[in-house]
Amino acid sequence: MARELILQVEGMDCASCTAKIEKAVCAIPGANNVSLNYTNQRLKLEIDESTTSDDAISKVVERLGYKVSKSGEKPIAADLSWWQTAKGKLVIASGTLLVIATVFSFVLPQYAHLVFSAAALLALIPMARKAALSTWAGQPFTIETLVTIAVFGAIIINEAAEAAVVVFLFSIGEMLEMLAAAKARKSVQALADLVPKSAFLVVEGKTREVSADTLEVGDIIEVRPGGRIPADGIISRGSSAIDEAAVTGESIPKNKGVGDGVFAGSINAEGVIRLRVEKAAQNNMISRILQMVEEAQASKSPTARFIDRFSTYYTPAVILVSAMIAIIPPLYMGGDWGEWSYKALAILLIGCPCALVLSTPAAITSGISSGARHGLLMKGGAILEAIGKVKQIAFDKTGTLTRGKPMVTDIEVFAGKQDTMLQLAGAVEAGSSHPLAVAIVNEIKTRGIEIPDATNSQALSGRGVRATVGKKVITIASPRFAAEMTPLNKSQIEFIQNLEDEGKTVAVVLDNEKVLGLFALRDELRKGAVAAMKSLKELGISAIMLTGDNARTGAALAKQLGIDVKAELMPEDKLVVISELKKNGSVAMVGDGINDAPALATADVGIAMGGGTDVALETADAALLHERVSDVPELVKLSRATMANIHQNITIALGLKAVFLVTTLLGVTSLWMAILADTGATVLVTINALRLLAYKFKS
Repeated sequence: MARELILQVEGMDCASCTAKIEKAVCAIPGANNVSLNYTNQRLKLEIDESTTSDDAISKVVERLGYKVSKSGEKPIAADLSWWQTAKGKLVIASGTLLVIATVFSFVLPQYAHLVFSAAALLALIPMARKAALSTWAGQPFTIETLVTIAVFGAIIINEAAEAAVVVFLFSIGEMLEMLAAAKARKSVQALADLVPKSAFLVVEGKTREVSADTLEVGDIIEVRPGGRIPADGIISRGSSAIDEAAVTGESIPKNKGVGDGVFAGSINAEGVIRLRVEKAAQNNMISRILQMVEEAQASKSPTARFIDRFSTYYTPAVILVSAMIAIIPPLYMGGDWGEWSYKALAILLIGCPCALVLSTPAAITSGISSGARHGLLMKGGAILEAIGKVKQIAFDKTGTLTRGKPMVTDIEVFAGKQDTMLQLAGAVEAGSSHPLAVAIVNEIKTRGIEIPDATNSQALSGRGVRATVGKKVITIASPRFAAEMTPLNKSQIEFIQNLEDEGKTVAVVLDNEKVLGLFALRDELRKGAVAAMKSLKELGISAIMLTGDNARTGAALAKQLGIDVKAELMPEDKLVVISELKKNGSVAMVGDGINDAPALATADVGIAMGGGTDVALETADAALLHERVSDVPELVKLSRATMANIHQNITIALGLKAVFLVTTLLGVTSLWMAILADTGATVLVTINALRLLAYKFKS
């Protein structure tokens, strides 16, 4: 029976180690769907217990020279200062040996070569051991192998001092990579620290403090002013302003009361509230975001997969080229063996693929992490890469471009006073749950108008509603039904026509056969929707609205947005439209994650506007937790910034190698300069990728 196994791996020197470990584990019978995330050092796989065991998997990884612990245990190197880690200790040891050797070389110069050789070999032991283990496991072409060959070769050609410097510089490079990866890991893991470790559980009216991870669905907990909410839940008592900035990035606290949902990690800014736990600790919003980010980091983009394939052939090619440089000039061109062997060893060090292999995953990890902190969730590097390449974006209307519920936009009075009409209309609509009725009542209440009671309420078969208010029979009806009850004059008809041309729904208020006035309602555009469409246009992306609403309403809203529209579409019609759009380039679909699921799946990239709902997180390729249309162009910009960062990283990695390749052949580059070039490229690539963690979003 297959089950998921998660192991924590320590000792990876750079991103290329992931491919080495994945390849070894994939070769184990019964190990499937193997994925290793270099950033959080977590190895995930499905294991067939009838074929292999947890210990067998761990032993294979350990034979490659890495340390393994079970998931859930404290990571081996967690919370350690750099000098306490294995890589830090290696830097200190190799540096100390180098200093001692240098001192001895002045005191006993005749033994300088011997002393530097000893220093280099002692510091090389951990790397040589890992190279030997990898070779024994069937993977001889590793970075450790390149360094080991170079150090031994340097000692043989009497360049022991440079060999010792090479080991020291390489150790520093490894440590810097470790620290950079730890920084990226902490930037995401900081989300988990937002959830408090304890909670006040309410039992029989009394509260007691318990561990937050022991909370179960249905528990009632109390959250006091200034406290962080320990679990996703529904408010059952009280009301307060809830600061969700840590979860969604929304800076303005939201007023919430009984029946409203809250996220773990949010801050209760004002009153005491009690809430019913809806999700256990492992399933709360913070945990789900962390899980998505981790899975996204482990999911490789097309560029990353290409680099991985390229590096498979690149490393043995470097060894072959180095061997040719060492042998061909002395044999066939009369070159000096020592000189060309030295150059070959330098080429070997310059050719280390560390910076190249790290160039893509470092940027992808930083981009995904930065997006997650802003409420932009993506299910992998492939998605982050694809979003920046889309040429067209299709938007659902209701709940995506619009708020999802109607609002009163116009009030017109034809007879009597406005307040009187509002009181009468409010009385008639107060008992209805119809969205239009709710919108009218809410508008009247916000104006501070007292609504009287009504009697004899009756629905008019989809044409309107009627009730008795005092001694008056008040009807609220569609313009067509109102015209059947009493003639409308020319100006009234024109006024209604203009409102309907703007995509608004009109409700006429009548006192018996007397027209008192009307309400115009419309599902209004979300804040920032118009600016978002303008931003997409500036990015060279065309936008189109897909809606099941009538053509007139769709056209009116599309005109406001400045985009194309296709209206009166059934869900299956949206699939046809998406398929047609794909003929002209890559297409993204933005929807609410529920009724747009087929279209989201058909598009090259599906983006859910979901406010963090389960459907939004699970249905689409990406989710916008803020439910802001303006985050769509921000997502595109983040993707393009990440891809630009990747291209910069590849240029840095290959550019430095090309420069030092030429200088080495010309006899300018020394061994320590060669390893410094590789280490320098790795550090530059890492620092450049980490810039994305500070990416500035405009929305």
